[in-house]
Amino acid sequence: MSAPRLSVKDISKRYGAVRAIGHADLVVEPGTVHALVGENGAGKSTLIKILAGAVTPDTGSIEFDGAPARIGATADAMALGIATVYQEPQLFRELTVSENIFLGRELRSGPRIDWAAQHARVVELLDLLGLPSKEATSQVGDLSIAEQQQVSIAKALAGDAKLLILDEPSAILTDAEIEVLFGVVRRLKESGVAVIYISHRLDELFRIADEVTVMRDGATLGTYPIAELTVREIAELMVGDVLDDERPTRTVPDGPPKLELSSLGLEGEFHDVDVTVKAGEIVALYGLVGSGVSEIANTVYGIDPATTGEIRLGGEPVRPISPRHAQKLGIALLPADRKAQGMFSFQSIAFNISVGHLPLLSKFRLWMDRGRERTVAKDLIDRLAVKTPSERQPIGAMSGGNAQKVVLARQLVRRPDVLMLAEPTQGVDVGAKEEIHRIVTALADEGTAVLVVTSDLPEALRIADRLLVVRGGTTVAEFGREASQVDVLAVAAGEVRT
Repeated sequence: MSAPRLSVKDISKRYGAVRAIGHADLVVEPGTVHALVGENGAGKSTLIKILAGAVTPDTGSIEFDGAPARIGATADAMALGIATVYQEPQLFRELTVSENIFLGRELRSGPRIDWAAQHARVVELLDLLGLPSKEATSQVGDLSIAEQQQVSIAKALAGDAKLLILDEPSAILTDAEIEVLFGVVRRLKESGVAVIYISHRLDELFRIADEVTVMRDGATLGTYPIAELTVREIAELMVGDVLDDERPTRTVPDGPPKLELSSLGLEGEFHDVDVTVKAGEIVALYGLVGSGVSEIANTVYGIDPATTGEIRLGGEPVRPISPRHAQKLGIALLPADRKAQGMFSFQSIAFNISVGHLPLLSKFRLWMDRGRERTVAKDLIDRLAVKTPSERQPIGAMSGGNAQKVVLARQLVRRPDVLMLAEPTQGVDVGAKEEIHRIVTALADEGTAVLVVTSDLPEALRIADRLLVVRGGTTVAEFGREASQVDVLAVAAGEVRT
């Protein structure tokens, strides 16, 4: 028997006191598609970074094609024939396909670039991937997302890749584009390339993978032939035991919906989304990466106005056309990407809380009342238990959890009728997560309608009174507080409820 393409044994990695991987084993055979699955934080990303040379393991050994291998840098991985394609195409839109594929490693004839040789090699790669040869000279910016992803794969294969790592490759693709991707993966498999395929969409694994390795809590649980498992069984392996009794009990006040989304849609992103949230209720919208769930909050907040359907507040139809308009209607949003969308990193905490509230905190609606700004900031710092020596501290110097609470505080300067939180505890520690959950529950107890948009399933189940699953750009199922992690994950990943 030939040696495995990749053999990983007893890999571990710590970042200070945090154990990212405790123990990981992985064996990938040539000409196979090997799925790697696990919940957020299970250790998948760290393991892939180790294989790609971006991270060095603390312990363990790696063999490639039967020989010991040391991967201390990305150049080491590339030299072995390991290539990684990430979810978002990492290409230069202004350059041609050929220029992107050979950028930084141009084929040369003496001191000059051998354009003819490069073009011929690109045409070979495009043929392997099922793309027409004329695309070699096309600008990447003119291609579809699916075609750009294929160019990313061609770029990886240009270095004679023997092992291709695909990290959530289908998350940003339509169903038709996913079929194209699967065709490419099958052709690579037939040519002898080994593929590690990472996806949260468990149903699609059964269409493309030969084996699946499951990770949980920083360890590999085992490797299984995909034909011997079901979507539910994989979900159960990923989740493990769940302590349902940790969820707090709440009584939702009876009454009409405060927020209603009826057949809401945004062309190319989501469609036929139906959601109702009562005053004092916490509803979670949960979906896997690429489900369309993150775009729904942006539409309700007026960032990307809806193209179909209706939004009603207190029974009255509204159509937010901008964030400022949404704020006037009583809608607030905690954005998912706090650094890019929610923070002025070099400004003070007080500034980050007051920005956007000039009419409320100004003198004569002309300039900020600094005394009132400090008073409001100090009050919210106390209410949200923000750890800081002063409201004058730059927000960029704070921990992730405290910075998130400051961004949340901005939404509470004037208590909103509807508060939407997109990935509210992403990248924060356990203690900060608990505090943010407490704050959100307290706001609901005071009568705010809360809509939590998240890909963190344990969080959704812990905090929500009801949970709606979004898959394929639409709402497909509803669960109450009695729902289990396994049931929700199975539906989100493709199991059809009967």
